[in-house]
Amino acid sequence: MADTLKEILLDSSRRPAVVSDLETLVDEEVSDKGGVSGAVIKTGFAAVKKIKPGIIGSAVDSLLDDFAAALEPFYADFKGQGGGDFGAYLSGRGSEAADALLGVTDARAARSSRESIKKVYEKLRPNGKKNVEEALPRLGKLIDKHAAAA
Repeated sequence: MADTLKEILLDSSRRPAVVSDLETLVDEEVSDKGGVSGAVIKTGFAAVKKIKPGIIGSAVDSLLDDFAAALEPFYADFKGQGGGDFGAYLSGRGSEAADALLGVTDARAARSSRESIKKVYEKLRPNGKKNVEEALPRLGKLIDKHAAAA
């Protein structure tokens, strides 16, 4: 059994399935959003997908290494505590985990040469932490699934 997120998520034989599952996770999280803020997220998400079809899978793949590195300390602590449900663990450290993941996307957005992408990201970012925290249980479940197969 793999001990690190790098081994679990980035192995070349598993990476395509991980990226596909993460793309599905993003779609599900966006789809589940409600209310006015949900409408804004859905509109922004649709705009990004329209600007460049396939961008979500491509973005997930390009960010995966940095996301794995950002979550590695959490995963090591989780394993050190005996494992269990990584989604519940992440939820228990939601603020910290969300900040770690958003640090990755903030840095990437800042380096982007596409103004349209930057504008959409800037519109979505104020609610980003809340949205990432809400996604942590699903993310943990996805990681648990791939860890079991590693």
